Amino acid sequence: MNLTIEERLKLIREVGEEIIGEDELAELFKSGKQIIAYDGFEPSGKIHIAIGLMRAINVNKLTKAGVHLKFIVADWFAMINNKMGGDLDKIKVVGEYFIEVWKASGMDMKNVEFIWASDTMTKDYWLMVLRIAKLNTVARVTRCSQIMGRSEKDELSAAQIIYPCMQATDIWNLKADIAQLGMDQRKVNVLARETFPKLGLKKPIAVHHHMLMGLTQPKTEGLTGVEASVAKKMSKSNPDSAIVMTDSTEDINKKFAKAYCPEGIVKDNPVLEYCRYIIFEKIKDGTLNEFLVERSEKFGGAIVYKSYDELEKDFVEKRLHPMDLKNTCAKYIDVLLEPVRRHFQTDKKAKELLEKVNSYTITR
Repeated sequence: MNLTIEERLKLIREVGEEIIGEDELAELFKSGKQIIAYDGFEPSGKIHIAIGLMRAINVNKLTKAGVHLKFIVADWFAMINNKMGGDLDKIKVVGEYFIEVWKASGMDMKNVEFIWASDTMTKDYWLMVLRIAKLNTVARVTRCSQIMGRSEKDELSAAQIIYPCMQATDIWNLKADIAQLGMDQRKVNVLARETFPKLGLKKPIAVHHHMLMGLTQPKTEGLTGVEASVAKKMSKSNPDSAIVMTDSTEDINKKFAKAYCPEGIVKDNPVLEYCRYIIFEKIKDGTLNEFLVERSEKFGGAIVYKSYDELEKDFVEKRLHPMDLKNTCAKYIDVLLEPVRRHFQTDKKAKELLEKVNSYTITR
């Protein structure tokens, strides 16, 4: 599909809640070169829909815009961060499981390349890690600990201190033009943009996508900006907060029944977020036809929404009850997860991987 530069930029804007260097991105599109975006993930246990469905939606917009995605399967990073107890054999299994989830989620796999971090760490790689580290203080690097799901107040190992410099090096090592990560990764992308020119390198464009909320009421008192986004995001550590990609229909219904969804309130409403960032995106791409709210005539009868804005308007004006919204959202999330469940039930490799992942004790 031939798109104009403005159409390509529009797709990237739909992915990026924040784009640092949008003017640079426009120039990149004008150059006609193959554009490479970098993303990465720590294999850390079972995938929830923010990493599964939402990541696939964002990747497909990027590839539609003509961007080639390089995913780092961050096995050594996960070991440093003590995921799966630091057991590299288990981490490898979980990494393979992640890839199987994305295969079943409709991700455009022909324009995505998965690269294991441990396969890229050459002498030149480690030299660049040290060069980046030399140009930054320990305090500056420690402020990036958020990218690991940690806090500056946590007691970090020496390996975790070097982790942000390694992640910045990945951008250089993959020859990436774009660092496309969540808002929680913002600090290391800014570090890379500020450090690369000092090394005579072109700074990466940073495209930060929205962090999907967990289903429970967020605790953000006293927090603003990125810190508030991180506090609200979905987490596997709270089972009621996260919809896992292989959850059963029963699991999904139970979680949505308990979901935080204050009547008429849009701010920090996770159910509306799922509608906006997942369900209506799947209506736009043709995977789903509509958002049909089924209710008795007593409560207004069935109603069909073709756009998220229409849905939000009715919810704010209290013409759509939270329970009807939650039940309908659960129904469509269940529909979207059915191909993933089926893949892990019928594909031998995927089934074996999931059985192994389910047997592991998940660590933070």
